[in-house]
Amino acid sequence: MKSKQVYLATSSAELKTLAETTARKSGEAIILVPVDFSDHSQAALVQASRFATMMPATLVVLHVVHDPGEMPGYYSKLVKKKRATRMQDIAADVFQQFMDKTIEANPNLDPLPQAERLMVIGLPVTRILEVVEHIDPIMVVMGSQGRTGLKHLVIGSKATQIVQLCPVPVTIVKRQGS
Repeated sequence: MKSKQVYLATSSAELKTLAETTARKSGEAIILVPVDFSDHSQAALVQASRFATMMPATLVVLHVVHDPGEMPGYYSKLVKKKRATRMQDIAADVFQQFMDKTIEANPNLDPLPQAERLMVIGLPVTRILEVVEHIDPIMVVMGSQGRTGLKHLVIGSKATQIVQLCPVPVTIVKRQGS
């Protein structure tokens, strides 16, 4: 099966157009799944796919391209080959690998291969909330590492910020065994 394309929205106008196209194409409710390629976001994607099967709903899997200060070179570490490439191109490759791996590990979840794949560039919390505004999902499902204590205070939690600021219901998923 050929992998679906990852769409990169580089501006708010482009994001709005992609969101409207996705909503029209699906004709169903939309579940937004922001991912950072971690085990926790893979667990969230699997759970969202189960929700989409029950509802029915279309999945929109979102990755916000951001090379955070606490992890410079994040995308470079995720690819095997060293090369001089735009960060968003590396992120798109990693996104495809993440989706292929998740689909392969969960062949019984029909919404996974049909999921729309969207990438935007910017600060994760701000861009996730912007995507929510444009696509009007019925819910957001995202993974969280579940940091606590000093790490949580210093670094903060994107999931916590989304829960506090998001106008639609948010489900937070942790990888089993965490």
